[in-house]
Amino acid sequence: MIVRIGPASFLLHRRTLLVTTGLAALLIAAVVAAAGIGTRTVPPLEVVRALLTGGTEHDVIVRELRFPRVVLGAVCGVAFGLGGALIQSVARNPLSSPDVIGVTQGAGLAATVALTSGLAYELVAPSAMAGGLLAAVAVFAFGARTGFAAHRFVLAGVAVAFALRAGIEVVMSSAETIDALRAQIWLIGSLNGRGYEEAGAIGLVLLLALPALLWAARALRTSALDDDTARALGVRPAARRLGAGALGVVLAAAATAQVGAVDFVALVAPQVARRLTGAERPPLVASALAGAVLVVLADLAARMLLAPTQLPVGVLTTGIGGPYLVYLLIRRRR
Repeated sequence: MIVRIGPASFLLHRRTLLVTTGLAALLIAAVVAAAGIGTRTVPPLEVVRALLTGGTEHDVIVRELRFPRVVLGAVCGVAFGLGGALIQSVARNPLSSPDVIGVTQGAGLAATVALTSGLAYELVAPSAMAGGLLAAVAVFAFGARTGFAAHRFVLAGVAVAFALRAGIEVVMSSAETIDALRAQIWLIGSLNGRGYEEAGAIGLVLLLALPALLWAARALRTSALDDDTARALGVRPAARRLGAGALGVVLAAAATAQVGAVDFVALVAPQVARRLTGAERPPLVASALAGAVLVVLADLAARMLLAPTQLPVGVLTTGIGGPYLVYLLIRRRR
């Protein structure tokens, strides 16, 4: 069906709308569960009361201790989901994601250098953001030749990722033990000790990127077409892929800079959304919601599996993403 808002109109599939609504409801349930479950469990209705009205005996636990972390998990999940959906649409390959094509490794190398060279901790996130973007520039420089072909883009990303990973190992090997340990913790990716400040930084990037996301949602409708067909329709496929890919890189780098390398969310969430909706490419809104649900639930599991010890959320997402990657490889072979 076609939805008209003023002069703008959008094509909306009923199945996509139902899946998006279901994912939004699942996200709300996940947020309430994550804010209520812990060493001291708060009933769901009390969680909702504490969040909406306050003035309950659980306010400190829910509003001050748990909810900021849950919000950060949801916001970074949205950024990873959108970044992965854009990059997979550009590459036309379900195995493409920021952590596969080198963006995460670029951010990791820059953060490792910052953490082991004595820079102020406040400079780690900007350094990681810059590192992720520079890595993307290298990938685009190699991948954009010969018309930005999908397979060349992915291969360029994998090559850059391996080179940057080697750079991380070199820097960590030559660093002091305590600095290398700090870098290792950052590289795993964790929400522990973080909250509204980091969520606000990612949210600001998402807000600024909103007009570009609306453009990308329309531009990617032609991403499934081959280049000759797209040109025949008056579309410049290389320019659209470059713009959408750059937007995905910025979103993924912004999230990685704040929470570290939470691997596989950007890989898994868009494919879950695509399979649920039956669409030809990952739908952006559903991918964002799937990413948020995945990170919030993974962080809840990371807090509770070995409680009171808290695992980094990156450990849980890697545990989910590894088997899923094998599943995709097996399906593609068939």
